Amino acid sequence: MSSKSLPYSMKDVDYDNAKFRHRSFFKVITQTLFTSKVRRDCQSCSTGKFLALVLLFGLLYLMFTHTSPAHSATENEENLITKGGSRLGMFWRKPPRLPPRLPPEEKGSDSSFSHEHEKLNAPSNWISRQQSVKKAFIHAWSGYKRYAMGSDELMPLIQRGVDGLGGLGATIVDALDTAMIMGVDEAVSEAGSWIEAHLLDRITHKGQVNLFETTIRVMGGLLSAYHLSTREEGINMTHTGPKPVIYLETARNLADRLLSAFTFSQTPIPFSDVVLRDSSAHAAPDGLSSTSEVSTLQLEFNYLSAVSGDPKYSIEAMKVLEHMKTLPKVEGLVPIYISPHTGEFSGENIRLGSRGDSYYEYLLKVWLQQGITRDSNLTYLYDMYQEAMKGVRHLLVQKSIPNGLVFVGELPFGSKGAFSPKMDHLVCFLPGVLALGATKGITKEKAMRDNLLNFEDLENLKLAEDLAKTCFEMYSVTSTGLAPEIAYFHTAEFTEGGLDGGNKSSKYVHDIIIKPADRHNLLRPETVESLFVLFRITEDPKYREWGWQIFEAFEKYTRVDSGGYSSLDDVTAIPPNRRDKMETFFLGETLKYLYLLFGDTSVIPLDKFVFNTEAHPFPIEGTIKRK
Repeated sequence: MSSKSLPYSMKDVDYDNAKFRHRSFFKVITQTLFTSKVRRDCQSCSTGKFLALVLLFGLLYLMFTHTSPAHSATENEENLITKGGSRLGMFWRKPPRLPPRLPPEEKGSDSSFSHEHEKLNAPSNWISRQQSVKKAFIHAWSGYKRYAMGSDELMPLIQRGVDGLGGLGATIVDALDTAMIMGVDEAVSEAGSWIEAHLLDRITHKGQVNLFETTIRVMGGLLSAYHLSTREEGINMTHTGPKPVIYLETARNLADRLLSAFTFSQTPIPFSDVVLRDSSAHAAPDGLSSTSEVSTLQLEFNYLSAVSGDPKYSIEAMKVLEHMKTLPKVEGLVPIYISPHTGEFSGENIRLGSRGDSYYEYLLKVWLQQGITRDSNLTYLYDMYQEAMKGVRHLLVQKSIPNGLVFVGELPFGSKGAFSPKMDHLVCFLPGVLALGATKGITKEKAMRDNLLNFEDLENLKLAEDLAKTCFEMYSVTSTGLAPEIAYFHTAEFTEGGLDGGNKSSKYVHDIIIKPADRHNLLRPETVESLFVLFRITEDPKYREWGWQIFEAFEKYTRVDSGGYSSLDDVTAIPPNRRDKMETFFLGETLKYLYLLFGDTSVIPLDKFVFNTEAHPFPIEGTIKRK
């Protein structure tokens, strides 16, 4: 922001108040010299008269030769100083410290003063920016449709598709509800038609898929599309594509096969991999499942039970969390691996990045999914969430040096081992979850007004805002303005020179360390997800501004002219090398959250919807329409 003088007005100095009234030069001199004790004591002697005369001439000399610093100020300030007379009066009486004039509330005011932030946050400005995100989605979709339709992901540089998620057309299903929310009817029709014509056949004949990835992306996308296509609250769209029941029945067929991961295991912990064509399941090669993966299935299976009327999906999925409730923890924190063979945690590695992250997310969200009539049998989930957040604050939160960025580190060898100042970009989901847990989806203002926030809620909300700042600085500290996959933070115990992000003008260039192997960017959504949630809850426009800066960096460095967007190899290099991969979550999450961040807050309200970990919104219990 450029430095400007305060918007003083000429009328501001004309207050009808004796303290601020101007006095004539003659009145000042006579009051000073002829009403004081000096006059009474000295007038009787010639020496006194002589001294008085010297004093008078000295004062006159000073008044005509004195130059105030104020006279080098702006023209407005000079006008203020000379208002009502010459600088003589100002020598005797400094101008009052005036309050800035507030801009008039009436429309059509001729006031020349305007607030920059009001211009930035004018509805038309954000509508325009939201439309830019919509155009980016259309560009991404058009590249996928042209070169990779039916494949899981697009490789935009060599212009072909690749199947890395089981061959179920993951981008199509992941992007479908984004297109619905944005009102991109052509994409909705194209995606829906492909799902109706091809997806069921693929589910029937394809081989191995990952339980977690298939549930959150494909099953989650189908169920969200089913809900949104019934024109539920918060969405205004023209219905295109197949009948909504197509999405529901396809999701149910997929879920029936995924259930084998639960039924083939001898413990409540499911296997990680499913063979779709014969509905079988097996453990990963090392025999372990990721903690986050087995505990990030429940929103999807619960919602399927709710809309289908069949409780078997919810029963199997909820067994996992019921079992995990009984396992030992470290101040609510858990290791990142668990064995489906023993049902016990494996190892001591504790982190909120990969393989740990969404365990904590779903503790809160599965509880929130129950709505205002939350099942008292599920309060244990909220209790587990609260205990875990206390553990995060106590064991994992530290500040960087020299500038004190708040970050969440890791305990790779458990609570008794050394602390690692490593933070995955994935951890940037946490600010949004903390804010959501504090207000339960309503605005902070309303929660405060209704006296709904306790001390712990306020602590979590403060931590959410501090961490969101850190996540944003992970972007702004790099040459490209895009975050690395992993960052380390400079602490009293840890530092590495020469590994900054490349943006030497950043205040935090010495706080954040980016190792060569961690400099890639996969178009991830976690930071903009948290910015979206924090804007909805705090209503602070800075989160929109940060989101716009991130979007502009994506546009500048990851957009491929022929269609689509590409991951990057090194965010610290200009120009960055491209990885030639457009992840499904760029359309399913990143662009969706940016679109919602810049849009009307009544669309997908956070007290009526809960987003799964792949940004697919499900209605909260009480607003669900059964089949």
